Amino acid sequence: GMAGAAGPWLLLSVLLGPALAAAEPELRLRPPAESPVRLFTEPELARYDGQQEGQPIYLAVKGVVFDVTSGKEFYGKGAPYNALVGKDATRGVAKMSLDPADLIHDITGLTEEELQSLDDIFNNVYKAKYPIVGYTSRRILNEDGSPNLDFKPEDQPHFNIKDEF
Repeated sequence: GMAGAAGPWLLLSVLLGPALAAAEPELRLRPPAESPVRLFTEPELARYDGQQEGQPIYLAVKGVVFDVTSGKEFYGKGAPYNALVGKDATRGVAKMSLDPADLIHDITGLTEEELQSLDDIFNNVYKAKYPIVGYTSRRILNEDGSPNLDFKPEDQPHFNIKDEF
């Protein structure tokens, strides 16, 4: 697990503490403008469904792919929200539903309340707690596979890893 990896890293941060601290704000605040956006097809996203021990767990909402591995007690194998991972489950998040029919990206016909709830959860849970690792191809590409020129990566200015509720 991670425990083994922490040892040498801890030692390093003690030795390099001041140097790291000096470099850190630069690193954290300015991702390179050129950083490539990772695109996930449905089969790729499906590989991160929490079934493999030690694999990251990804979940997409509104076409944005989040790494929810840190919440694996919620999203891992056998966990209560495992049905949401490895796919874009936007409709299920909006409806607070784990019904397989709702575990899709499509939001056609949702009520105002459901759409509002979706935005609240998207911003206050997922964007606030989990790093964005990429986007679904549906979010980045047009139907015909050409790049969507209106695509803009999400910002995460309020990102802070908080405990689940």
